[in-house]
Amino acid sequence: MRVVVGGMIGAAVLAGCTGTGEGGSGTTSSRNADSDNLFNPCRGAMSDEAMRGAGLDPATLHVVTDPPTGASAWRICTWKPLDDRYGSGRRSVGIASTRFTLEAARKKDGVTVIRDTSINGRDGLVSKENNTPDLCYVSFEAEQGMFEVSASWTSDEGPRVGDLCEMSEKYAVALEPHLPK
Repeated sequence: MRVVVGGMIGAAVLAGCTGTGEGGSGTTSSRNADSDNLFNPCRGAMSDEAMRGAGLDPATLHVVTDPPTGASAWRICTWKPLDDRYGSGRRSVGIASTRFTLEAARKKDGVTVIRDTSINGRDGLVSKENNTPDLCYVSFEAEQGMFEVSASWTSDEGPRVGDLCEMSEKYAVALEPHLPK
């Protein structure tokens, strides 16, 4: 779980960084910076039925970042899979809701964009943080900024079957209909 939490928090901290920094004269890296109107996957916005349908166990909710009050650039939670439909081994799946844009994710330092993708018609990308090899993100557009769905190994024990990026993409496709445009 340390890898997931560390990687997800690293994503939250670094996602707004473009080449010029937040105070620089580069491109805008987020939307709605002064208010928090983010979809919150951590506090009941995702129904148990939707979570189970996507292959996640709603009872295993782990909040990574979700301040109880005030504006936040990120709302991030993880769950354990219900079954082995997309792979097997000890792993976790995260949903991150953010005001940062897909453009910011593409330009983030320390990230390798593996490929562009489309998640049920939404532009997206598949990426990995260079210092976190056991974690893969699928980021896709939303009016609020973007959503990121991630898959990560949570233990070195036991078998690891499947590709984390493929898992992330399959979970993203299953979860996307339950996330706002």
